[in-house]
Amino acid sequence: MNVFDIVGPVMIGPSSSHTAGAVRIGRIAGALLEDEPVRAQILLHGSFAKTYRGHGTDKALVAGIMGMAPSDIRIRQSLEIAKERGLEVVFEKTELEGAHPNTAVIRLTDAKGRTVTVQGASVGGGNILISEINGMKVEVTGQQYTLLVLHRDVPGVIAHVTNYIAGQSVNIGNFKLTRSRRGETAMMTIELDGDFSGESNEGIEKLPNVIRSIILRPE
Repeated sequence: MNVFDIVGPVMIGPSSSHTAGAVRIGRIAGALLEDEPVRAQILLHGSFAKTYRGHGTDKALVAGIMGMAPSDIRIRQSLEIAKERGLEVVFEKTELEGAHPNTAVIRLTDAKGRTVTVQGASVGGGNILISEINGMKVEVTGQQYTLLVLHRDVPGVIAHVTNYIAGQSVNIGNFKLTRSRRGETAMMTIELDGDFSGESNEGIEKLPNVIRSIILRPE
């Protein structure tokens, strides 16, 4: 059992689901964008849509996008801080079939027009589940060191990446492959039993047919 299931996370705000979990969803979305975002379109579903202002979910999501942790005292001022940084934020309500009640879809854009879209749910006790990245189905909890490897869907890429990780003396705890269409773009979601250095990650990005590799580290 995770300690968060018993005592909950260290956080700012009234609700672990609406605050700590929301911050973590925002942090992952922000980490996936290549540069600082200039625009954030945030779609809120279910309970998030109904109570996001009262429970501070709006502030928590934006704080996470800007890289704040759930315990950061600046969360309460995150909307003002975003405005000072030139980050345009738009909130909209939506309905997502079959989605968890505490679900948000975050669409970020940077100054060069690059975008990332992340769908995630706050599932209780500050825990989250990222279910989609750029339309591709994933299962990311953020509780383990996780590699997200975007690559061309050609033979040999998975072997190159997993052999490289083994060469760094890091064990793979879980692996999932998602692809938009056979032979096009795919994403590996790789949970690791230990840390993975930035230098090692750069090595993955140099492998044939790898487009980008991102490390998500647990808090």
